[in-house]
Amino acid sequence: MLCFYNTLSRKKEKFSALKKGIVKIYSCGPTVYDFAHIGNFRAYVFEDLLRRYLKYKGYRVLQVMNITDVDDKTIAGAKREGIKLSDFTKRYTDAFFEDLEKLNIEKVEEYPRATEHIPEMVELIKVLLKKGFAYEKDGSIYFQISQFKEYGKLSGKPLSDTQRPTWPPSSAAGEQRREDADEYDKENPADFVLWKKAKEDEPSWPGPGKERGRPGWHIECSAMSMKYLGESFDIHTGGEDNIFPHHENEIAQSEAATGKKFVNYWLHCKFLLVNNEKMSKSKGNFFTLRDLLERGYDPLAIRFLLLSTHYRHSLNFTLDGLRQAKQTLKKLNDFYLNIKSYLHTGGASKLSFKDRIRRAEEDFEKAMDDDLNISSALAALFDLIKDINKAISEERIGESDLREAAGLIEKINSVLGILKFDSPKEIDEEERRLIEQREEARRKRDFELADRIREELKKRGIILEDTKDGGRWKKVS
Repeated sequence: MLCFYNTLSRKKEKFSALKKGIVKIYSCGPTVYDFAHIGNFRAYVFEDLLRRYLKYKGYRVLQVMNITDVDDKTIAGAKREGIKLSDFTKRYTDAFFEDLEKLNIEKVEEYPRATEHIPEMVELIKVLLKKGFAYEKDGSIYFQISQFKEYGKLSGKPLSDTQRPTWPPSSAAGEQRREDADEYDKENPADFVLWKKAKEDEPSWPGPGKERGRPGWHIECSAMSMKYLGESFDIHTGGEDNIFPHHENEIAQSEAATGKKFVNYWLHCKFLLVNNEKMSKSKGNFFTLRDLLERGYDPLAIRFLLLSTHYRHSLNFTLDGLRQAKQTLKKLNDFYLNIKSYLHTGGASKLSFKDRIRRAEEDFEKAMDDDLNISSALAALFDLIKDINKAISEERIGESDLREAAGLIEKINSVLGILKFDSPKEIDEEERRLIEQREEARRKRDFELADRIREELKKRGIILEDTKDGGRWKKVS
């Protein structure tokens, strides 16, 4: 039974899709003002693991991830470089997709850009104005949270803690409202901005009222998720820092507009730490994916390290851990190539391993069904590898079991995405004749010739192993 921990209910719940066989997911994507860092990719790898496992379970997945290409940071970056906003954001959008590919993160079905969906945001704001959940002040439009009585149900922050202050504020005339900013004090957000009146030096669009402007951050996710997934959908994901106020505000504006439950399951991953500290440029522990790749680290080892800790636990990212992840992947790849190489020489099983292989598959699925319990899932895989390695060394496993084991690893990797399988290298006719000559020399007990042939084959990258049933070979780089 597939279960997820739902942030909304604060407990694990059995997963049930709104429409049989289809799962609709919205994932908060990047704000494209810089290269994404490994904390961002912790969330994207978790979401990829979720997506892949739902497909493994037989669901068709429709997933949407937004690209925030207009906000305070993107506008400031474009101004700083003296270029158009679209040119500035395209650079980092392209880089984001390149990074996804390097980490073997599957592309989702839709990547809507905020700037391409302004009309949908404007129409949603008009609905909120008409229903009395929003108001206009000095050309900007705000959501009035006191009108949405369930505000705080996701984060657990009661409405009284988030009431908007009396308007106008007591601060000096002309001071910008904190709530006008895309980022503000999350302990007291008060009413949040839906539409910002245009400034002379900023890009702007026709708005819900008379004033041109641009949307606030929160409204984009509601408008774009509902366009592609409907007014209610299955799963919304993001980092734990999105819970309040971003996802809380999404719920408020979406449910106020439609009168329907917005999302059934909210899944959030915990922060990533680096050397047990919060990632910070001032501390020298801030890494983009590109920083790590330039240092020569394997992107699949980075992926493996990012997914190897349960998504609801903090992950401590270290370079030592990254090196260990690389070694673990090498062992797993070597194991897969070994059993594929042995397929042509494996004999009949002395003791069937089919039950052991099936039990490993069941253990993997049982762990993943339990809120993507990756630690137990990986343990099931590596316990199987240990048992099969022992059986190979004791010559107790045959070709059919090895074939089934290889198939299971390929199936599990469709979820983990940590291995890029190479087919075992083939041998040519001359190498095959040398192997046959060596077997003949062994039968005649001409061990000197057998050893010479073994060394010649080793120079060609062919490793021989002698068993009671004859020689086995594998070709390595």
